[in-house]
Amino acid sequence: MVKPVFKAVFKIEVFGLENIPSEPCIVASNHRSHLDPPVLNAVFPEPLIFVAKEELFKIPIFGKLISHMGAIPIKRGAGDVQALSTVLELLERGCKVCIFPEGSRAEPGQFLRPKPGVGLLAIKSKKKVLPVYIDGTDKVMPRGKSFPKLGAKIRVFIGKPKDYSHEKNYKEVAIKIMEEIKALSHFKN
Repeated sequence: MVKPVFKAVFKIEVFGLENIPSEPCIVASNHRSHLDPPVLNAVFPEPLIFVAKEELFKIPIFGKLISHMGAIPIKRGAGDVQALSTVLELLERGCKVCIFPEGSRAEPGQFLRPKPGVGLLAIKSKKKVLPVYIDGTDKVMPRGKSFPKLGAKIRVFIGKPKDYSHEKNYKEVAIKIMEEIKALSHFKN
């Protein structure tokens, strides 16, 4: 019930739904707004499990909400072995896990350099990576705003899944994944 209402209220258009694999995968998306996770959950046919920086879990109410949704806290700046282990286990159990390779929200129209963790996950898990580009959430709920503006269009572009399990250099894989996400941004025009 929540998904159709959310999609209607925020005027979400989705391109590439047919690219979503039935098997577990890593969903890798750009990140520009706090609205990105609920938008992705609204468009995917099954719930996604998100990896989120541990600081978000300390925010009153919001932290409880993301914990309740099953998000996985990750310590930034250092290899978080526990979080990596949890994500690998969830992928093995058949879940789709979403990670924002940039590690933080980028400014409108910009992309940040990806953190290497997404590359490490892609290689270690041997699961395909599904690149996703979200356009418009930064207009609906820009940085510094607590409530969304209604009326602006949000578009989600889902690319074809890619297999990086044969790769060796996880930092290079992270860059390749980010390039796949950036390539999807060209479809918005």
